[in-house]
Parts: sequence; structure tokens; C-alpha cells
Amino acid sequence: MAIVGNLLKKGIGLTTVIQRKKTNHAKLQKKTLIKLLNKARFTQFGDKFNFEDIMNAALFSDDKEYYTKFKNQVPVYDYNKMYAEWWYKAHEGEKNVAWPGRVKYFALSSGTSEAASKHIPVTKDMVKAIHRTSIRQILSLGAYKNLPPQLYEKGYLMLGGSTELQQMGTHYEGDLSGITAGKIPFWFERFYKPGKKIAATRDWSEKLDKITKQAKNWDIGFIVGVPAWIQLLMEKIIKEYGVNNIHDIWPNLEIFCHGGVSFEPYKQGFEKLLGRPITYIETYLASEGFLAYQTHPNSDMRLVLNNGIFFEFVPFNENNFDSDGTMVERPETLMIDEVEEGKEYALLISTVSGTWRYLIGDTIKFTNKKNAEIVITGRTKHFLSLCGEHLSVDNMNKAIELASKHFNIDIREFTVVGKKAETTFAHNWYVGTDDKIEEAALEQFIDKTLCEINDDYPVERKHALREMKVHVLPTKTFYDFLASKGKTGGQNKFPRVIKKKEQIEDWENFLSK
Repeated sequence: MAIVGNLLKKGIGLTTVIQRKKTNHAKLQKKTLIKLLNKARFTQFGDKFNFEDIMNAALFSDDKEYYTKFKNQVPVYDYNKMYAEWWYKAHEGEKNVAWPGRVKYFALSSGTSEAASKHIPVTKDMVKAIHRTSIRQILSLGAYKNLPPQLYEKGYLMLGGSTELQQMGTHYEGDLSGITAGKIPFWFERFYKPGKKIAATRDWSEKLDKITKQAKNWDIGFIVGVPAWIQLLMEKIIKEYGVNNIHDIWPNLEIFCHGGVSFEPYKQGFEKLLGRPITYIETYLASEGFLAYQTHPNSDMRLVLNNGIFFEFVPFNENNFDSDGTMVERPETLMIDEVEEGKEYALLISTVSGTWRYLIGDTIKFTNKKNAEIVITGRTKHFLSLCGEHLSVDNMNKAIELASKHFNIDIREFTVVGKKAETTFAHNWYVGTDDKIEEAALEQFIDKTLCEINDDYPVERKHALREMKVHVLPTKTFYDFLASKGKTGGQNKFPRVIKKKEQIEDWENFLSK
């Protein structure tokens, strides 16, 4: 009998019951903001925008005067503005810029399509916050009643970037997954795979080879990572050992914890690699912090409201964003208690990494306001509305998911290129699959599906959006393109939308080689 596992499961179950108590989301967020303001009030940023004044309003006022002050005194930022005005100083080694002390780590992030890497500050407080949320997520497993007790004694395979970071003067740079994996608590090391030595490997192909060689020696119960790279790894292991599925190697595999992109387009092919059903748990871990995770079966992700992140919500409409997805200088912003279910919002976050009213770039919808549960619908700039079709990444993912099921094919990757002609517009879909499928049939199905799930799309298809073309490519093409940009593995993923002229040319030039 798994004695330790039984004890852990009972303890986790009790913790889950305690965590279910009713909470006031607005009060949690107010307390979070007060803590942020209090710690950062003597920084350059806090001094300039009078955090002391905002904090006093929060401490001694029962209404929302503090939030009004916060909105009026602190401007909104995107990455370029935040870096140009503040983070560059921290990046050069200056102390007390937007968060107390010197920033020792910067996560390299290019989103999914930008050419140049972004440098996102990762403070010690942020690393601690990410670890706290990770522990909370493990504790939430008590809600999954079908999990066997022995699972809690199995290995956790976390497939991320290298923990061997690049030293750049006063700080280190690397993938966020590499930064956090290099700081895992000592008590978790016995469960953590692939272990410190393999985790430090920088070359992605070499890392996958090393994991594959060790795979038969590990008893894995949990897998954590971006779906595309996990799927590639499992295929590699299955091929190496000549087995039918991954459960022939890891019979106790029960949970896949995924994030970064929608899992639905990958699910059809992913499940072909399994010997039996497993539990999927979605997470929302970005370079800027651990924002949300799924706490119960058959539910959506719940925002983390009491761990170093203050959320604001910008209605994603023409009043707050232009046609390219650029936010206006003074957008309408809402607190957690002011949002509505079913409406689309862009996220602003203020965090323990010195991120203030920062546009993270994702759009979300609340599916359960009472439980602060959300789904990610896309990116502020990853949508197509060349002529009013308002095609979101959520629409695209759904069309690909349904196409995978309809044709029983494994679609690993896809991207949509939007082009303007003189008088008309065109959408070019590039779909990655190694299964046989006629382009014309796939094109007809996707086009028809989009007409059914998006009210604006069929109108524009009859008028300005005169061309919709599907190009089927080998899956490897997408990964080769990422590799050519140095974006293989870790948290890197292929952009779902390409609409900037230089990026379109880059992609098309790659395909023509």
C-alpha cells in the first residue's frame, strides 16, 4: 500500500475543502494591491506615481476611491513603453526601479511572433509567488476523486527551457521555465524529472535525446509542458522503445498539465499516443507570472487573486483598441467585481516583478464570475479583422478542432495569414498535418465551420473577404521555421496569426526555400 500517497491524498483532500470556502474577490484584489503598493512605494516608479497616496486611500476608505486614484495616477503600459521608460534601467543593473532591489533574472520572451526577444523581469518575489501557486495547484488535486493514492509518490516530468541561464553582467537571462525549474524547493527534487543535469541542457534536440534514454528508468505520474513539445517527446520515446503507446513506458501516467496554447487542436493526435484516458489540467503560466489554473474537473481556469498579481480588465472593443489591436492611451478598465460573463476582456496586470498596469496581450472571457473562472480566447493582436470579419483565435482553434475530428486527422500546428489586396482581402491558412487530406475538402470544411460559429465572417465572405485558401504542410515545416529563429522548445510556440508585412514575407520566403 502506498502509505505516503494515502496520507498526501487525505491531506490534499482536506486542503481542497478548506480552499472552497466563499471568498470576496474584490476584497482579495484590494489586499493584493495594497501589498504591492506598500512594497514598491519607495521605488522610482512608486515615488513618481505617488503610491503612498493610493495606498492610504485603500487603507482608510471603504469605497473604490483607491482604484480611481490608481487609474488616474498610473498610466497603462505595453511592453515597449514599460521597457523604454523603466525596465531598461533594471536591465542595466539599476536598483529600486519598479520593484525593490536589483532584478537578478529576466525571462526572454518573444510572445509567439515578434522577431526580437522581450526581457521580462523575474524578481525573487515572483519566483516565490510562482512556486506558491504551483503548490496550490498540486493541493487542488484533491478535487479529482478518480486519482489513485500512489500517484502522489510518482515523478513529475517538467519539460521546459534550460536551467543553465546566460549571465549578462548583473543578471541572468533565459526561459521562464528554466528560471523557475532552477529554483524548485529542495523537498520537490526527489519527484522532479528530468533532474538538474538534463534540465541544464541548452540544445533542445540533445535534451530530448537524454530524456528519451532515461525514460524507461522513471516512474512518471505527471507531465507538464507545452502540448507541441510534449507530443514530440512522447512520439520519440514510443519510437525508441518500439512500444505501442506511452503507457507502455509510464504505466502510472495520470495527468498532463498543459498551458501556453489551446490544447483542443492537439487533443486528437495526443490521445493516439496514450494507452488509456488521462486527466488534463489547464494552466495559465506566462513570463509575467502564474495567473490562473484549473482547480476542479469539468471547470475552467480560476484566476489567482491573492498571490502577488492585481488584475484589471479592458473591454476588448473598438473604444479601447484600434483595428491592429493596439490599446488606446486611456482605456476603460474594470475590477474583478465589475466584469460580466461572456464578454471579452484584455488583461492588465500589476505584479511583484515591478509590472504595473501592464497589457499582457491575452484576451479572456469569464465563464463563471462567482468562481473567477476564465477561458483564454486569444491575443489582442492575434486576430483578423481586415474588413470586419472579427475572426478570433478562439474561432480558429474551434475550426481546427472540429476539422481534426471530422476527418480523423492529427493537426499539430496551424497559422493564418491575412492579406490586403487593392480592393479585396484574403485569408491563407497553413495547416500542419502528416496525415493525408485533400486541401479542397479541408478548406471547404473550415470555411463552412467559420460561417457557422462567427456571425460576421459569412457576411464578409460574400463581399470584401473574397479569398480563403488552405495549404497543407508537413508538421516539421512549422518546427523548422521556429528552429530557424532560435525558438525551439521551452515556452516557444508558433503564432496563430501572421499579419505584419515583414513577418508575412519572412514566412513566405521560408516556405519558398
